[in-house]
Amino acid sequence: MEIILAFVIGGLFAAGFYMLLRRSLLKLLIGLSLMSHGTNLLIFTVARLTRGAPPVINMNESALKPPFADPMPQALILTAIVISFGVTAFALALAFRSYRSVGTDDLDQMQSTDA
Repeated sequence: MEIILAFVIGGLFAAGFYMLLRRSLLKLLIGLSLMSHGTNLLIFTVARLTRGAPPVINMNESALKPPFADPMPQALILTAIVISFGVTAFALALAFRSYRSVGTDDLDQMQSTDA
């Protein structure tokens, strides 16, 4: 399973890097989003894929039994997803506003305008 996820992560990073090299602002934002998803999958994969019990201590027990999932990477990824959603929403609103103001989403043409 880790091998498949390694190829998926590599594909997401490659597609994100390709989109970053395009001259369109919208494609740049999509590329950043793809690389963010690739980073989240990388953190999830590095933390090992565990098919054990969830990290919850029952009322009768005092400690967790050994095959349990690590909750720290999951919390980190959940926080990263929420933050990237907010940043992406703000960046899309900013890109839409700049498109309405300048009339193009080409980054080279945005530098040469006086608007």
